[in-house]
Amino acid sequence: MKTSNPVLARLGQAAERERAAGYAQPGPYGQPGYPQQQYPQQPYAQPYPGGYGQPVAPPTVTPMTLDDVVVKTVLMLAILGASAAAAWVLVPDSLVGVAWIGAAVVGLVLGLIISFSRMANPALVVAYSIIEGVFVGMVSKAFEARYDGIVLQAVVATFGVFFLMAMIYKARIIRATPKFARILVSIMAGLFAVMLINFVLSLAGVNTGLRDGSKLAIGFSLVCIVVASLSFVLNFADIEEGVRMGLPQRYSWTAAFGIVVGLVWLYIEILRLLSYFQGDD
Repeated sequence: MKTSNPVLARLGQAAERERAAGYAQPGPYGQPGYPQQQYPQQPYAQPYPGGYGQPVAPPTVTPMTLDDVVVKTVLMLAILGASAAAAWVLVPDSLVGVAWIGAAVVGLVLGLIISFSRMANPALVVAYSIIEGVFVGMVSKAFEARYDGIVLQAVVATFGVFFLMAMIYKARIIRATPKFARILVSIMAGLFAVMLINFVLSLAGVNTGLRDGSKLAIGFSLVCIVVASLSFVLNFADIEEGVRMGLPQRYSWTAAFGIVVGLVWLYIEILRLLSYFQGDD
């Protein structure tokens, strides 16, 4: 099976190796086994737990399903929401800025590790949900203190866009073709580079105009919202392809991670855009 996504291609190859290993007999004392050769069967040849002289059932690899991804996504969002609520209540106002920046940096590092890792790591994904919850909680608390009711508006708009993109993808109005994927990934990389540079410059007191409510800032947020929305098309396509390729069940965590990253990005951009139109109190 071929796919335009190189990450999925590597994961698919890993899944094939795991399935092939499922037909190998385990070695003594739990060592990895090799495909069983046709030697005369002897009593006591098979190790425990198959029993003396009894065949040992080969390990199996359970493929992930769409339901697995849905459950993991809901779980990640629940963890993120609980972490955000806890941070909102427990972190004092004087430390909101510090917690905001700290969680953003740690979340970025964890996100990069998960994204470039070839193995699904549920523990890292859960840790990312907790850290991102702190980040989202601090951002939300700061905006809500200045613009009453803006958080609820942003949450409703975020999930509204997500479900709209899900319907658009299901209707095949937008297709995740290789060309579409290359262009969108390139744009996303450019946007993240611009945001990172802008963040560093803002710490040094330099205003680039990308986050100050100007027409440039409104335009930049609109571009980010469109790109974040389109990123769900890639997420849905990767999930569909992963299920078709029979990736192991644990990779549903990686698929859920991709959706949550897009939701957080979309929420932050919508929150910013709404604030530009509400003005100062």
